[in-house]
Amino acid sequence: MRTTLEALLALDRPLLADGATGTNYFGMGLGPGEPPEMWNVDHPEKVRQLHQEFVDAGADIILTNTFGCNRYRLKLHGAQDRAHEIAERAAIIASEVAAAAPRPVVVAGSVGPTGELLEPLGAMTVEGAVAAFAEEIEGLRAGGADVAWIETKSAAQEMRAAAQAAIEVGLPYTVTASFDTAGRTMMGLRPTELIEVFADLPVAPLAIGANCGVGASDLLLAIQQMRHIDTVIIAKSNCGVPQFRGSEIEYSGNPELMGQYATLAVDSGATIVGGCCGTSPAHLAEMRHQLDQFQPGETPSIEHIIATTGPLTNAVSVDADPNADSTPRRRRRRD
Repeated sequence: MRTTLEALLALDRPLLADGATGTNYFGMGLGPGEPPEMWNVDHPEKVRQLHQEFVDAGADIILTNTFGCNRYRLKLHGAQDRAHEIAERAAIIASEVAAAAPRPVVVAGSVGPTGELLEPLGAMTVEGAVAAFAEEIEGLRAGGADVAWIETKSAAQEMRAAAQAAIEVGLPYTVTASFDTAGRTMMGLRPTELIEVFADLPVAPLAIGANCGVGASDLLLAIQQMRHIDTVIIAKSNCGVPQFRGSEIEYSGNPELMGQYATLAVDSGATIVGGCCGTSPAHLAEMRHQLDQFQPGETPSIEHIIATTGPLTNAVSVDADPNADSTPRRRRRRD
């Protein structure tokens, strides 16, 4: 059955977002250089299958197959004029799966980066970015998405542009950044600065957080730096660290590790927990199992995080408050 993110957050319990899109599609036959977004049109049955597998694994939130569904990214494949069409189709597929689910499921419209740099570093204008994101988000809304899920961002200007577009279109939105460069985004933004990006906008994000990046340990430390911010926090980590096995990339995390990460994420401040690159339905099922029996504990120490989920990729990624409390956490909610 369908629901809204606001309704799920009102339940005041940890929520499970889904896992990876692209890396799972590779296992389903997606070819090198092939845009996953075109599968919404060419192979909708495979898109539907992955959504269904995530719902069956216990996901409360499923993301549409639209990470690169903006005209800047689609231009690489000669499809720049099809952003609205493809986004709408993707949202319809996800909405059909959510509607048939036996429990409430949110359809989140994935809004990834443009791959361009904004002025003065690049040629993209703020107006152009807002227009491109609005085109995509309008398609997502038309197809039934409940919320714009702005993700894997690194530049504050692009985050704001996507947020402005969501506000213009009339969809609530969330934002996650990738803190993959010594504890900051590639463009230098710290976890503690993320919420400030939207401070003067007429509508605040429903949730903020971190996704992708360089591994679970680094991401957990990033969200710990947000834990005193009065908002809902999202943690959507890669499934361990990517490693080359011959010509193939594999992720180091097994279901047990991702289950442990899920509970550490909640104790670190997250209300919404999911997986990013490498996270399969099997990983997600173990995360669901662990969250279902979760009992709040103390904020985990850096040492405990490393011992449980592996070493930090960025040894200097820690910018924690030494005076932070370590009392058991409650999930934050918006009334």
